[in-house]
Amino acid sequence: MNLIKYKPNKLDFFDWDNLLDRFFDEPLFSTNLPAVDLKEEKDRYLMEVELPGLTEKDIELKIEGNLLTLSSKKEEKRDEKKNGYIIKERRHSSFTRSFTLPDSIDKEKIEASFKNGLLTVTFPKKETSKAKLIDVKKN
Repeated sequence: MNLIKYKPNKLDFFDWDNLLDRFFDEPLFSTNLPAVDLKEEKDRYLMEVELPGLTEKDIELKIEGNLLTLSSKKEEKRDEKKNGYIIKERRHSSFTRSFTLPDSIDKEKIEASFKNGLLTVTFPKKETSKAKLIDVKKN
């Protein structure tokens, strides 16, 4: 049989005894930033962003000058009545990431697509930034 000491001022819904342990085990600042993969190909750059649980309507992709900003804001609400209980839950999530684009990108031809939680953004390179072979002539 275990005896539990009565502590009238202790808040049972929060584990105060393990607070210090959790402080050092868990990250101080958790981030909701999505994973991003960038790849350079011969005539374009390709960016893939994992955005599970989002739809294309939840995503905003914006260019200002040489700055590409990817952001999302999503609110979920759930109301449920069951066995005399009323449950109301709300969840908010948002993030913003910005990337500086190189001058070699043709901003007018950037394309983005979204499928199965993966955002794919294609950044075509300008014609002037592509490698060009120069013929060497004999004098």
